[in-house]
Amino acid sequence: MTKLSEMLQETTQFIQSQGVETVEFGMILGSGLGELADEIEDAIVIPYDQIPFFPTSTVVGHAGQLVYGTLSGKKVLAMQGRFHFYEGHSMQTVTYPVRVMAALGAHSVIVTNACGGVNESFVPGDLMLITDHINFTGQNPLIGPNDETMGPRFPDMSEAYTTTYRRVAKEAATKLGLTLKEGVYMGYSGPTYETPAEIRMSRVMGADAVGMSTVPEVIVAAHNGLKVLGISCITNLAAGMQANLNHEEVVETTERVKQSFKSLIKETLTSL
Repeated sequence: MTKLSEMLQETTQFIQSQGVETVEFGMILGSGLGELADEIEDAIVIPYDQIPFFPTSTVVGHAGQLVYGTLSGKKVLAMQGRFHFYEGHSMQTVTYPVRVMAALGAHSVIVTNACGGVNESFVPGDLMLITDHINFTGQNPLIGPNDETMGPRFPDMSEAYTTTYRRVAKEAATKLGLTLKEGVYMGYSGPTYETPAEIRMSRVMGADAVGMSTVPEVIVAAHNGLKVLGISCITNLAAGMQANLNHEEVVETTERVKQSFKSLIKETLTSL
């Protein structure tokens, strides 16, 4: 048994001892988007600092707890707040919760984030369905020994974001009367926001949005064979496209669009 599998066994046994049973969907809720977890029925809440091998999240807008229960008729395990590479965690630590979700039986993950718009047709408050990503962090969470029981040495990333799930999300947005943009998410390491020159480069490379999360988690989800739905909230225009950038604006924008965001996720979950 590898060290990672031993860690997962201890973590999952603890989580199950708290009353967590069947998990269908894992959910990772980004900056300002964690309120969705408050709508989970029959909720079991487990603070990160109680969970073996879980670090704590240090970012404003991240509550730092797991919430388990029923949402839209599905059994979900939601992260209210994620871990970031820029906080000083290793990529393996950042993505450990995805491994835990898979070990608990989840077949899918829904990943969300707050990010900067690069596509010049986007405006703050837009919701974007992630169609693909560009890993520009300079790191990969799968570097190192590979445990074949979890996934292959060379995972295929051709469909990291599940096509059928994207179709269901678009149908849900239409039903709700919401405008849902689509695009490519480009992951940087952070914690600095990108420079105007980096944003011009990102646009040329095919990015529609930039952020500091999501990509490592989706890589590990693909490695674990999980289906993925990714939704971004465009909280600001990227560097060089507006006067300045700050985290307060990120939280303010997610607060403004949280009802649309929650409605979209719940309606999509209903049909998945």
